Amino acid sequence: MRKNKIPTFLGIILLVFGLAAGILLVQNKQIFRLGATPQTSPKDIRITNITDSSFTVSWATDKETGGFILWGETENSLTKTELNEISEISETHSVTAQGLSPDRTYFFKISSDGTTFDNNGVPWQITTGPELFGQTISNSISGTILTATGTPAEKAIVYITLAGASPLSTTTSQNGSWVIPISSARNQNLSSFIEINETTTLIEISVQAGSRGVATAQIYPASAKPTPPIILGESLDFKNEPASEIGGIPKANVNLPDDATESSKFEITDDDTTGLSTEKVTLESHEEGEIVTSTEPEFFGEGPPGTTITITVESNPVTDQTTISSSGDWSWSPPEGLSEGVHKITITWRDATGILTTLTRTFVVQAAEGPAFESTPSATPTSSPIPTISPSPTASATPTATPTSTASGIPDSGSLKPTILYSIMGLGLIVFSLTLGFFTFRKT
Repeated sequence: MRKNKIPTFLGIILLVFGLAAGILLVQNKQIFRLGATPQTSPKDIRITNITDSSFTVSWATDKETGGFILWGETENSLTKTELNEISEISETHSVTAQGLSPDRTYFFKISSDGTTFDNNGVPWQITTGPELFGQTISNSISGTILTATGTPAEKAIVYITLAGASPLSTTTSQNGSWVIPISSARNQNLSSFIEINETTTLIEISVQAGSRGVATAQIYPASAKPTPPIILGESLDFKNEPASEIGGIPKANVNLPDDATESSKFEITDDDTTGLSTEKVTLESHEEGEIVTSTEPEFFGEGPPGTTITITVESNPVTDQTTISSSGDWSWSPPEGLSEGVHKITITWRDATGILTTLTRTFVVQAAEGPAFESTPSATPTSSPIPTISPSPTASATPTATPTSTASGIPDSGSLKPTILYSIMGLGLIVFSLTLGFFTFRKT
């Protein structure tokens, strides 16, 4: 009799197992996810623009999707978010974390279309550089990116690499133009600014424009003010391009008559240089990534009196000009209300030396009752909710120049069909266990 009781205990064990399996299937439906859609998995992941207080993460996807990064100071505390600066939905993605501390390590993961990607099970990490001083000369390069049909390639990511330097990046505007200050380039360990020779320091340019294609080019700084147009799908060599005249200092040859003396006939006093203001235009109304609760926010700042600035909100788009008042203040509001979502404002002006300078900020419009300036930093999840994006299954991403990334899915609620499916599977196991136990019991 004791031997005949063993199958009964086996049936009970199977019954308990079936109940547990059914509960687990219902509560952990993400176990059976089939993997993230390849079109939304991040690729060509790069970290650029590392300074003592910021860094930029950029990547591409095969289809337009939303994206942002989760970051923090420890691997298990990624409590801050930064949104895509290019567009709310795009094939190219560029995110900058700011307000960091010098010589400190930070960790981040990438969220793409509802799936969080990491670096083989752990977050990516970067270490900021030390605070540097003594940079007095501004040196920028610029250019235009065009598609194969000759139209401007907006929302493309432009990467710049100089020999021995940490890489830099920027994004193109609506007309395909871009500007990068190479004088801010640091060496690879970020300990100092690199020395740039206008005619011998080789610049490697690469462009990522998603499904529109990629491009590469080589050029020297003297010929990159601006560079010749870079065409997507091509690999270009501009090393023999003559030095750019635009933005350079014109040379003058003065032939003096034979009876002229070598002494100067004029002199410059200290007062003659007061007109060359080195003051920059500022944007004080909005911090990078702020959420504003008005569709007609007012932008304001300071700058040299009489300077004309061009203001572009690239997402709508809106382009306008205003002149800084005699008191050194300026203000501007878009003529029409902005749509809710991520926007980028670009302010351009020419300084006292004639160099075209650009200031860019990203902000989020989230319409609500309240004053135009009531905003909260986008880097704080409690006041800036993570965008709700349709969830996709977990997967692995294969970035270029960084380790292969794996993903951990973000569970979601409110999906009825998977719940019913897993409930049926769990009940099936329960019925099977009960049936087996019943027949086992009858044999006893």
